Amino acid sequence: MVITTTTRSDSEASVHCTFASRYVRTALPKFKMPENSIPKEAAYQIINDELMLDGNPRLNLASFVTTWMEPECDKLMMDSVNKNYVDMDEYPVTTELQNRCVNMIAHLFNAPIGEDATAVGVGTVGSSEAIMLAGLAFKRKWQNKRKAEGKPFDKPNIVTGANVQVCWEKFARYFEVELKEVKLSKGYYVMDPKKAVEMVDENTICVAAILGSTLTGEFEDVKLLNDLLTKKSKETGWDTPIHVDAASGGFIAPFLYPELVWDFRLPLVKSINVSGHKYGLVYPGVGWVVWRSKEDLPEELIFHINYLGADQPTFTLNFSKGSSQIIAQYYQFIRLGFEGYRDIMRNCMENAKVLSKGLEEMGRFEILSKDIGVPLVAVSLNDSSKHTVFEISESMKRFGWIIPAYTMPADAEDVTVLRVVIREDFSRSLAERLLSDFEKVLKEIDELPSRLSNKVAHVIATVEELKGREERENLVKKQKTVKETQEHVARYWRRLVDRKTSGVC
Repeated sequence: MVITTTTRSDSEASVHCTFASRYVRTALPKFKMPENSIPKEAAYQIINDELMLDGNPRLNLASFVTTWMEPECDKLMMDSVNKNYVDMDEYPVTTELQNRCVNMIAHLFNAPIGEDATAVGVGTVGSSEAIMLAGLAFKRKWQNKRKAEGKPFDKPNIVTGANVQVCWEKFARYFEVELKEVKLSKGYYVMDPKKAVEMVDENTICVAAILGSTLTGEFEDVKLLNDLLTKKSKETGWDTPIHVDAASGGFIAPFLYPELVWDFRLPLVKSINVSGHKYGLVYPGVGWVVWRSKEDLPEELIFHINYLGADQPTFTLNFSKGSSQIIAQYYQFIRLGFEGYRDIMRNCMENAKVLSKGLEEMGRFEILSKDIGVPLVAVSLNDSSKHTVFEISESMKRFGWIIPAYTMPADAEDVTVLRVVIREDFSRSLAERLLSDFEKVLKEIDELPSRLSNKVAHVIATVEELKGREERENLVKKQKTVKETQEHVARYWRRLVDRKTSGVC
């Protein structure tokens, strides 16, 4: 009998046992593409192992972005992951689903259209793209009006609060529009409508109101803004419109606060954006922007292409994008309906209240978030003279929690905040666990020496060298007050953290 022996190559052997192969003895390429291929199993295992060092998305309480969907929706998304949405002629059903989503959102926001009328809107990669498109529409419409009147059109501006998400700063910088920000104040962390209207001039293309500030979750008073702008427009003839950035609150207010008037029921509201990947309950990234009417979207911004098989109107910043998130949004709309969204938002808000009450009962925090708004809890320490919210944020990571700490924008920079965002997949049990871990961290840092004491003492000593004896005594006395110490600590930490507004689109 002859026995034939087959020798497997290292490549073949590694398919069956990645960790016995040479691939785990070689560092992964970081700058140049490797010369040779490796088995798919080895590539998967090595990359998957490195990804284990990422945080757990479910415990990422910094983000508003959806981290859980039903398995049936996951399957729909995977089945359509290879569809390029822009090929509308090849994928007409996907295009139809997008149009249905736009219509549903427009009716949810009380757009003045008939029951069977087609709404004006588009799906975007996120609220950032949606805001860019809305801003471009406002800019072009303002320019056209100024040109027709024979007036200068080279200095457009937008009025917002200092609490806006960074995408507004991007729009202003990228598209050469001045951003006029209403400063905040301690205890008032949203745009003041009265101050905003005072900043409006003939070059203002729109006032941007936020329905759900990323800082505290609070809704801005869009109705008051509409009334004040209406009065000013009668006096000046400027007809300044409103855009509502409802990235976070657009899928909350209609279900929890239907009596709140903030949307197209107000005549000056011309466009609204909302994030499908936040409380729209879809994985990132998908956003939506809806206009009040066709007249509010200049026709010259819409491109018509035909080289994909048919005439296709498009108004986007990018061209190609996936279809999965659009299909997932439609799934959520028909799967949950108004009833399902309402129940989920109620659960989120109830869990936020439980967490807020638990933190308040610890006696260490001031609650900055409001009962009406996005379901999140924002707190600051009553006393930051020894330890700070930044230390708490770092310590909570040991338990797996990702909780952001940040400073407020101008003119409330001395206020430092911890923020916990409550999403659909954050249960009452997790809220109780989070409170328990907060208590452990607070107890631990109380037993540690202040990380700031040496730094504060050094600053005082340095200043004392430059001051006279009487001034030194006054400075030391002043520094000993709790308020001044907290403000000093906040200034110190601000040099160590990114001063950009927190938030994800």
